[in-house]
Amino acid sequence: MIVVVIILHGLGEMQLNVTKKRRMGGMLLACVLTVSAVLSGCGTSGSGNDKPNQATNTESAGSQATMKDGKYDPPITLTYLRPWGPDVKFKSGEDQNNNVHVQWAKDKLGIELKNQWISPSTNNAFENKLRLSLASNAEMPDVIAYRGDFNLVRELIESGKFVDGGELFDKYASDTWKAAMNEDPTVWYPNMQDGKRIGIPILDYSYNGDPVMWIREDWMKKFNFEAPKTLEDLEKIMEAFTNEDPDGNGKKDTFGLAIGFKNFINTWMSDTGWVFGAYGTMPNQWNKTADGQLEYGSVTEGAKQALGTLQNWMSKGYISAEAGVYDEAKASEDFTAGRAGIVVGPYWMPAWPLEDVKKNNPEAEYKAYPIPAGPNGQAGRRGTPNGNGVILINKDMKNPEAFFKYQNYLFDNFANPQAGGEFEHGLAEGYDWVMVDGKPTTDAAHTGGFAPEKYTITFDGARIPSLNMTSLEKLARGEEPTTPFEIKLANSVPKPMVEASQIVMAQKDIVIASMFTGTPTATMQMNNDILDKMEKDTFSQIIYGKAPLDSFDAFVEKWKSAGGDQITKEVNEWYQSVSGK
Repeated sequence: MIVVVIILHGLGEMQLNVTKKRRMGGMLLACVLTVSAVLSGCGTSGSGNDKPNQATNTESAGSQATMKDGKYDPPITLTYLRPWGPDVKFKSGEDQNNNVHVQWAKDKLGIELKNQWISPSTNNAFENKLRLSLASNAEMPDVIAYRGDFNLVRELIESGKFVDGGELFDKYASDTWKAAMNEDPTVWYPNMQDGKRIGIPILDYSYNGDPVMWIREDWMKKFNFEAPKTLEDLEKIMEAFTNEDPDGNGKKDTFGLAIGFKNFINTWMSDTGWVFGAYGTMPNQWNKTADGQLEYGSVTEGAKQALGTLQNWMSKGYISAEAGVYDEAKASEDFTAGRAGIVVGPYWMPAWPLEDVKKNNPEAEYKAYPIPAGPNGQAGRRGTPNGNGVILINKDMKNPEAFFKYQNYLFDNFANPQAGGEFEHGLAEGYDWVMVDGKPTTDAAHTGGFAPEKYTITFDGARIPSLNMTSLEKLARGEEPTTPFEIKLANSVPKPMVEASQIVMAQKDIVIASMFTGTPTATMQMNNDILDKMEKDTFSQIIYGKAPLDSFDAFVEKWKSAGGDQITKEVNEWYQSVSGK
């Protein structure tokens, strides 16, 4: 069983920037993939119904809670809410309130975990129920853990029902958790209010969605091509892939690059943002300039140059005429089906969807390559944040330190387990690992594909952002795995993913980070739909050659006058308020 956790966005658009994508956040899904059976951990949950639970935060033992042998005695109750997705799979007889992790928390920590109520994450059921609770001024649980609709997070924060989580974090979080959070302090920004860190970020693995360039290696060998270092090099490769019959079937049925910009240019798979990065910008997000200001990447001179390049590629047939109506997954099918020779996306694509390459053609080969540079020697790619969700703590919670005792234990013992430790092989024997012939294994064929880390309050247990990629990079250098975490990776991650991770880390300095992660500004809320449509229409018209490249200049002026200038002012005011810069 592969233990690499990826951010899978096949069910919706990637949250490229809150300006446009936060409303799609409910479709962002974290999923554990297996090499032997992709999405093997993504079954149906034990319950899909809204179930009331009588436990509330008033059941906590209060300030008189006592500790004995490292746990609460008598046990205290910690009530919480989190959406339960279809990726959560329970054993027969177990459910969200009765499972191996709930029993562990009670036995180990003296904490009884209780969902205040249970609702599935699909069809906005969780969001609707929580909004009804807010509207009726219903009692909130001790803790809410959520990843999804950014506007709902703001509604919760602005309700005044939740304490300054940053203060509690500073007081109670363990050194391990604090160090993980400090890998990128800006992860706090999305959930701040009036300078206070109300929401505690749920951490995820860093660089998890950062792209590499996947190329059909058998086609590269056929033409004796070397790795493309520049866009000019890449164009020579795309010319051959388009016009020189790389698959040898005697038909003109192939082309160079698989992209899909139905949703956005800068996206999580079948990405085109790197073309803009070659000209020093990144579209669909706010980028930091040399003078410390934030600018919208879609209205820069670099964006115009990138559009000119894409227009040229479209006219030469290097990219599909269907690219404008393809989403990310649909565009990738051009690569897996053998129609396109290049696709750009995350290091984990061999787990999905590139496993279909071999299914469609057992002789096919593919390999990861670095992102090529533009005419001035500059390369740029989109980045992915360390945060993937938020924790909100009720201001009336009797024992807020109890949540930190729980989460600290997971960070200190599970996030990077020690040899001989409690979680050396996994979170729970008989679930994510079993003994076979006297040896531990995480093979889904033996475990049944259960993922008990998904039973935790924060969805994935605890993650140290840098750990996954640095461990993969170590393996890529040929070093022997020494820790339980590294050993699991070495036994499960296929070679193409290991090689791709090394490229991701080698090019980490070319990331153009999305700098605006706050709530949509006042003008965004009023004008974004109009500005989004204007941008999409203009970009599409230029790429398809239906409008001249110089029409970009008129678009920029119209964008500015239609609210863009005011939004730029508001975004920079926000950035100054959270960063102090």
